[in-house]
Amino acid sequence: MEHSGNEVKVRWSKISPNKNTVSPAPVDTQSSSSTKEVAASVQSKYKTLLVTTEDNITKITLNRPDKKNAINLVMYREITQALEEAAKDNSTLTVITGCGDYYCSGNDLNNFGENLEEILKNDGKWLKDFVKHFIDFPKPLIAVVNGPAIGISVTLLGLFDLVYATDRAVFQTLFSQLGQTPEGCSTYTFPKIMGPAKANEMLLFNKKLTADEARTQGLVTEVFADSTFQGEVWTKLKAYANFPKNSLALSKQLIRSVEKETLHAVNSRECDQLVERCFSDECMNAITSFFRKKSKL
Repeated sequence: MEHSGNEVKVRWSKISPNKNTVSPAPVDTQSSSSTKEVAASVQSKYKTLLVTTEDNITKITLNRPDKKNAINLVMYREITQALEEAAKDNSTLTVITGCGDYYCSGNDLNNFGENLEEILKNDGKWLKDFVKHFIDFPKPLIAVVNGPAIGISVTLLGLFDLVYATDRAVFQTLFSQLGQTPEGCSTYTFPKIMGPAKANEMLLFNKKLTADEARTQGLVTEVFADSTFQGEVWTKLKAYANFPKNSLALSKQLIRSVEKETLHAVNSRECDQLVERCFSDECMNAITSFFRKKSKL
C-alpha cells in the first residue's frame, strides 16, 4: 500500500512531541565516560556515533547521551555506514555500546511526523536495509549493554553473536502500547531464543526484563556487576580479538548461513507490517495516549 509523504506529515504532526523519547527516565550526562566520549566525537566524521578501532576491535558507540541514545534518522544512517566500514576493516570483532547511562532508548520520537515520512519511503526500504546490515554482518558482532535498552535496540539483540550486560540494564519493547508491531527479526529470533511463551510476554505484552532475567531466558550471554562491568567485559573482548580473524569470521558466517534466508524474509514481512500499522487509527491513538501520559509525569 502506498501513502503520500504529505499525508503522513499532516496526520502525525498533530501528535508529534516537542521533546520525548520512548525511554522512561533521565540520563546523567555528566559522567566521566560520557564527557570523554562526547569530546572525542567532535573530531569524528559522525554526528551521532563515536567509532574507534583499537586492539583488533572496532567499537561503535551510540553517542547521544542527552537523548538517552535514542535513534534518529541520522543515527540510523550512520550505524549503517559504520557497519559497512567495520565489515571491511582489519578488525577481528565489532562492538556496539552506548555513551552515558543508557545503552539505547529506542526510536527518537522528536518531530515524529517528519521522521515518519522518511521511514515510510518505498514501503520502509530504509528500515529493511538497516536490519539487513545486522543480518549480513560478516564478523562477530557483540553488544555491550551498558544500561537500559528499549525498543529496536532490544529486538536487534537476537542478531548479535554475544550480548554482555551490566546488572542495572533492563530490556523492554513497547510495540503493543504504541499500537505498532515488532521489528529487528525479533518475531523469529525471540521465540527461538527464549521460547514462544516468554517471547510473547516481551513482544505482545511489553514485559520488562532485568539483566538476570534476560540472561536466564537466553537473550543475554553474561551479566556483570556494574562496578566491574567495563573492566571485565573489555578484558574478555581483547582476549577474543586475538583469535584467528578469518577463522572467527568464517565460523560466524557458517552459523548464520543456516537461517540467513529466513531472517531476510522475516525482516521484509515485519517492515511491511510496521509501515501499515503507522497509518492505522489505532496506532495514532496509542501514540497520542502515550504522550499524554508522559506529559503528566
